[in-house]
Amino acid sequence: MEFKDYYKVLGVPRNADEKAIRQAFRRLARQHHPDVNPNDKKNAESRFKEINEAYQVLNDAERRKKYDQVLEMREHGGGWEEILRGAGAGTAGGRDGGAFRVYTSGDPGEFSEFFEQLFGGLGGGGFGEGIFGTGARRGRSRSGRGAAGGVDLEELLRQQQAAQAPADVEGTVEITLEEAFHGTKRTVTIPAADGRPERTLDVTIPAGVRSGQRIRAAGAGHGGDLYLRVEVLPHPVFTREGDDIIAAVDVPVWTAALGGEVQAPTLGGPVTLTIPAGTREGQIFRLRGRGMPHVRGGGAGDELVRVRLVLPQPLTDRDRELFEEMRRLHEAAPKTQ
Repeated sequence: MEFKDYYKVLGVPRNADEKAIRQAFRRLARQHHPDVNPNDKKNAESRFKEINEAYQVLNDAERRKKYDQVLEMREHGGGWEEILRGAGAGTAGGRDGGAFRVYTSGDPGEFSEFFEQLFGGLGGGGFGEGIFGTGARRGRSRSGRGAAGGVDLEELLRQQQAAQAPADVEGTVEITLEEAFHGTKRTVTIPAADGRPERTLDVTIPAGVRSGQRIRAAGAGHGGDLYLRVEVLPHPVFTREGDDIIAAVDVPVWTAALGGEVQAPTLGGPVTLTIPAGTREGQIFRLRGRGMPHVRGGGAGDELVRVRLVLPQPLTDRDRELFEEMRRLHEAAPKTQ
C-alpha cells in the first residue's frame, strides 16, 4: 500500500494552520481543476482528487490527528501498515466520528486505498451504512460517535433499544457550491434500529444554505428527528462571504486602459461586464443579485468581481515594440508635482 504524504500533496509544512491549508487547497484546486485543463483532463482529474483527499484529511482536526500519529510512526520506522490495518478494521462500514458523508461524485474510486484503510472507506460503499451518530431524546444529548471517535455505534444502539428511548439521528452531508446555489437533494439511508427497518429518505437541501447549517426532518430518526449538518465544499473559482460571492476576472491590459467588455464568471453562468477606461489592477465591480440566494426571504447577495490584469500570451515581438514605445513616451513626459 502506498503511503500518502498529504502535507507534500498540498505543499504545506507539518505545522501549517487551517488558513494555510485552505489557501493551499484553493490555489492547487484552481490550478488543477479539470475544467481549466481541457487538454489534459485525465491527469487533471487524478491530481484534483489527490488534492481533495489531502484537504479532507488535513482540514479535519480528528482525521489530521490520526493521520499525524501514523505519519510519525512511519518516520520512526514503526509498523505503520499493521497499525493502519487495525485502524481501518476499527472503522469498518465508514464510521467517522458520528457523521455520515455523501460525496458529490459517488465514485468508489474517489479516495485512495490508503485513505479508505485509515478512515474506514469513506470514499465509497453504500451511503449511510452504519455511519450515523445517534443521541438519546431525553435532554437531547447527542453522543453516538463511530469507532473512530472512541464509541462503538452498535453498542450504543443496543443501549438505546434497552432503554426504549426515542432517538434523533444526526449526520453530515457535503455539497458543492453550485448545489448550494441552485438547491439540491440527497437520498440518505437510515439504518435499522429499535425494531425499525432500514429505510431511505429523500432530503431537500434549499438554495442558499451555508456550511454549518442543519436541516431537520421531523420524525425521520429512530422515533426522533433526523438532523443533517450541511458542509459546502471549497470552490476553485468562487469564495463565499455571507451571501456574497467573490471572484476574479482576467482583463487584458489594453481593455483596462481603453475600456471594453469581458465575460465575468458567476454561479448562474457568465455575464458581460463593462470595463471603463483606466481600470486598475484589483479594482472591484459589484454584480448585484448575482450572489447566493437568501435562504429566508427573497432576493440574493451580490458578486464582487476583482480585476486581474493580464498580458497577451505569448508576448510577440510586435507586442514588445508597442510596450517599449509606451515606456519611452511616458518616461519622456514631464513629471507633474
